[in-house]
Amino acid sequence: MRQYLILLLLFTLVQSAVTDSPRRPNSNPPKGFVTTKGSKFVLDGKPFYFVGTNSYWVPLLTTKEDVESTFKQMKNAGVKVLRTWGFNAINGSELAAARNSDLTYYQVWNSTEWVLNDGPQGLQRLDNVIAMAGKYNIKIILTFTNNWVGYGGSELYVNWIGGAGSTHDVFYTHPKIIASYQRYVKTIVNRYKTSPNIFAWELMNEARCLGDLPGGPSCIPGSGTLYHWYNQQANFVRSLDPYHLITTGGEGHFYWKKPVGFWYNGQFISDYNFNGQAGEDFDRDLTLENIDFGTYHIYPQYWYPQLDTPGSNFTLKAWGIDWIKLHAKAAKRVGKPVILEEFGVTGLENKTDIYPAWVDSALSTGHGIMPWQFGALGLTENGGNRVIKYADALINGASPNDGHAFYENQTTVWNVFTNAAKVQDAKSK
Repeated sequence: MRQYLILLLLFTLVQSAVTDSPRRPNSNPPKGFVTTKGSKFVLDGKPFYFVGTNSYWVPLLTTKEDVESTFKQMKNAGVKVLRTWGFNAINGSELAAARNSDLTYYQVWNSTEWVLNDGPQGLQRLDNVIAMAGKYNIKIILTFTNNWVGYGGSELYVNWIGGAGSTHDVFYTHPKIIASYQRYVKTIVNRYKTSPNIFAWELMNEARCLGDLPGGPSCIPGSGTLYHWYNQQANFVRSLDPYHLITTGGEGHFYWKKPVGFWYNGQFISDYNFNGQAGEDFDRDLTLENIDFGTYHIYPQYWYPQLDTPGSNFTLKAWGIDWIKLHAKAAKRVGKPVILEEFGVTGLENKTDIYPAWVDSALSTGHGIMPWQFGALGLTENGGNRVIKYADALINGASPNDGHAFYENQTTVWNVFTNAAKVQDAKSK
């Protein structure tokens, strides 16, 4: 027993050194690595302001020609940073169909441990994306997993390891789930940690207490569950990679003790974006030593459907501008950069009315700007028509469109971002 306790103590100390000892990124990174200086991003000694974009589907393309065509279109639009998924996972029962449809996948789950696919239908496709980004001078934000079920996110870990009846939030607390997640993170980080094409590692897309599964009692306002998970995982990534930046990938939810809400049908509704129910605490999370910059998203069309109605004094435009200002102020207090990492509205008229105001507001506060999502044209695989998964498909050579995609032939919307890119370039001298 004594020997066991000594070994347990040594193991605890080693784990503590790896996951609890904060280590800031090296102040002298290799050439081509983005770093921070106060509230600014810096690249090779110069300020790095940018317009970026999101494209989860680029690693899902099956031909190098279409991947290159997409990056060429991004470069022509002035895109400097691309955020994409560093995960694509399936259940073993989906494997035959995935091979038949040529679906990109990196993990296969058949038991409490996943099997890596680093072959030509797996991580070799991500290799090509990372390499192509460098060819076109575009940096990559790579996300390790998803809060949502799409393309095999965190709930595959929950389902296979946590077991039946597990709530979504056990992903953040279950030791075996955390170990499995870290095993995958280590695989990805070690694969690309010497690459200057990586802008940052992102711990999770839109972490919340609940996902497609319900949340549990351990992740409630004030519990700090996400805060501690962010800290643990950011420190783990830093132990693997001393140079690349790290961020949360969160939507920017606040946890304000003073009630924030709105009246609806004569009832006061506590606002999910401010009351801590999501699990995030943007102000506190941003203070973590190895979280190098903040991220937040804007989707008021979905968050406030009961208010977004004709005759209401609520407007998507005004709400988004306020949300941008709040995050700019929070980041300024901490002295770190912030990125408007995702935003979108549906409807071309909405886009042409709202996007200029949101982008101008973000520009005025020194943000990085990354709309959801980039639309590519002229893709040729399978004749330009291919169902990928879910409702995602290439149609007549156009990349998947969830209602938020913007394409070059939508000139007014396209120009909002290309003009902003020119402004950001001018500030990066």
